[in-house]
Amino acid sequence: MGFVGLFLSGAVLFLNSLMLLGKAEAKSVGIFNFFIGTIQIIIPFYLIIVSGQEHWELYNYASIFLFGLTYLYVGFNIWKGLEGSGLGWFSLWVAIIGIVYTVTAVIHFHDVVNALTWGMWAFLWFLFFLSNALDKKIDHYIGKVAFVQSWVTLTIPALLYFLGIWNTHIVNQIWTCVLILAIVYFVVSFFKLKFSYKKGNSGQKIHVINPLEVK
Repeated sequence: MGFVGLFLSGAVLFLNSLMLLGKAEAKSVGIFNFFIGTIQIIIPFYLIIVSGQEHWELYNYASIFLFGLTYLYVGFNIWKGLEGSGLGWFSLWVAIIGIVYTVTAVIHFHDVVNALTWGMWAFLWFLFFLSNALDKKIDHYIGKVAFVQSWVTLTIPALLYFLGIWNTHIVNQIWTCVLILAIVYFVVSFFKLKFSYKKGNSGQKIHVINPLEVK
């Protein structure tokens, strides 16, 4: 059931990325955030109730709430037209939690794919913090990151699980490479953005625009 939640998260993150890229209308995407966010609150509650209450089970199921609460918060902000600083600071908190899950995946579970995945999610939530709490103009860059992550960290892994081949040795090797390539793409895109704005302002004296200040 947890992978059903990942599958649905892939859908909502895909739509959110298109909204940030200016391809989808915000209020219609906000409705979908409400819908999936509600499901992502119900699913972990159900899983916790029927679980054996073992601490690692609770650890895994609690992470689903991070997605559900984020989607509900995004949907509410869109519909109420809020300025978003609360969402931004919440995203920073979630990013810190994401780092904990990343480190735990490495140290306790020795799971490279899970560690890379959580690291990428933590990075995305940190970008939401920069955009919403600190008002950094990076929505287009966030849209690119969210678009890629919607497929490589959520949708495709869920589909592979449904097909019964997720966590096999060969798939783990392939997906480690896929996630590393995605991270390289994020880094290259960031520096391309920086270079393009430096070039656009080359006629100005000693003025270098930080890409985190450009939407």
